[in-house]
Amino acid sequence: MRPFRKLTGTVAPLDRTNVDTDQIIPKQFLKRIERTGFGEFLFYDWRYRQDGKLNEDFILSQPKYQGATILVTGRNFGCGSSREHAPWALLDYGFQALIAPSFADIFKTNCLKNGILPVTLSETEVATLLQRAQTEQDYRATVDLEQRLVIDDAGFRASFEISDFNRARLLEGLDDIDLTLKYEPQIAAYEQRRRNFRITSS
Repeated sequence: MRPFRKLTGTVAPLDRTNVDTDQIIPKQFLKRIERTGFGEFLFYDWRYRQDGKLNEDFILSQPKYQGATILVTGRNFGCGSSREHAPWALLDYGFQALIAPSFADIFKTNCLKNGILPVTLSETEVATLLQRAQTEQDYRATVDLEQRLVIDDAGFRASFEISDFNRARLLEGLDDIDLTLKYEPQIAAYEQRRRNFRITSS
């Protein structure tokens, strides 16, 4: 997992509430066994028309948002099923930080485990970011995990909360396997004690 410390990038506004995981990555694309390759199917039913052609009216199809790394969206983002493919698709597309008034709990946990920073701000703060991303050309913001801040060059400044544990795992780029391997000496010592106990008991 790539460490996350401070990200400055283009902001894409998705002004919708209750975006569920089937909208983020539709179920027909869940057959891949790798974690990569899902980005091209992100928001597929919104990005493409029924004839398979690009829906140029959808926000991510607009040239000004190409290469965006920060997604600002409405409350309860990531609701629905618990599929981990949703953060995989967002990350594979290029998003490294998500900003919303609220996130579905399981989705938020999956993001943290895969290197995406979900930032919870107030409705008013999110509305400001959405408005600026929609109206300003080349609107960019900075998400600073070390300082727990979201800022822009126009004077926006908002702090966010994140647990020390989740902050540390993102700063160090540690997924669940990495966290387990940090205790490899203790695990090996336990296994050796257990092996010795079985030998002496028999």
